[in-house]
Amino acid sequence: MRITSKGQVTIPITIREKLGFLPNSEVEFDVEGETLRVRMVKTERNRGKALVSRMRGKATAGMSTEKIMALTRSD
Repeated sequence: MRITSKGQVTIPITIREKLGFLPNSEVEFDVEGETLRVRMVKTERNRGKALVSRMRGKATAGMSTEKIMALTRSD
């Protein structure tokens, strides 16, 4: 694995999946001697909350809940 001229490296997908590193995950780096450690930053807002907040208010169809429910029920 090589470091690019911009200081970037690619974390192999097997490691990202095992550790749950998703796109836009925040990480922090710790140096211990000659060892570099990468850790996920624990934030109060997790991915699910961020998705919900981005979607909030997007599905406005101008219909009441009753009308939407009637469309989803089978006859």
